[in-house]
Amino acid sequence: MSNYQELSDVVIKGDIKKVKEVTQKLIDAGNDPLSIINEGLIPGINEVGVRFKEGDLFVPEMMRSAQAMKGGVELVKPLMAAENIPTSGKVVIGTVKGDLHDIGKNLVIMMLESSGFNVVDLGVDVPVDKFVQAVKEHNPQVVGMSALLTTTMPVMKAVITALDQENLRSGVKILIGGAPVTPEYADEIGADGFASDAVVATDMCKQVLI
Repeated sequence: MSNYQELSDVVIKGDIKKVKEVTQKLIDAGNDPLSIINEGLIPGINEVGVRFKEGDLFVPEMMRSAQAMKGGVELVKPLMAAENIPTSGKVVIGTVKGDLHDIGKNLVIMMLESSGFNVVDLGVDVPVDKFVQAVKEHNPQVVGMSALLTTTMPVMKAVITALDQENLRSGVKILIGGAPVTPEYADEIGADGFASDAVVATDMCKQVLI
């Protein structure tokens, strides 16, 4: 019989080895692959998000939990028909031109993927035209931009302007983040939202897709 709570618990602990063991045990016992994700892995990572918000968990623990969940999902995925794999939506994300910081961006990607999003990572030092090309190519619901330097923040506005000129702006929600970025700046440049950390970014992606 299934024990999804045990799986949630080991995701919360960030124990990659144990997550794989428990996931395999559930698979071997004949549990539905989709249920393993929806009732075991996802509740675990959601609880991690809650605890992070409350200050009970910190970035290293959250990263471990996201990695652990990923290990479980990788075991389950081959058992599911591609059309049955749950997806929350598609997000294109990158650190803007002139900025090489990626720790925050990578954490956002891990949390988004843990929550079922299909993420296209453009990397760092991403020029305006690469964001525009990615929107044309991948047709995402959300574009995420990160900047850790005040000098690179204007690139965010340039991306929004370029998407506008290409008549692509109305089809996507734009979320921005990074240490110097503020909600006021998001309003000023016409972004749809500002995320202060990876959990907020994931929550906002969920909200804009409702």
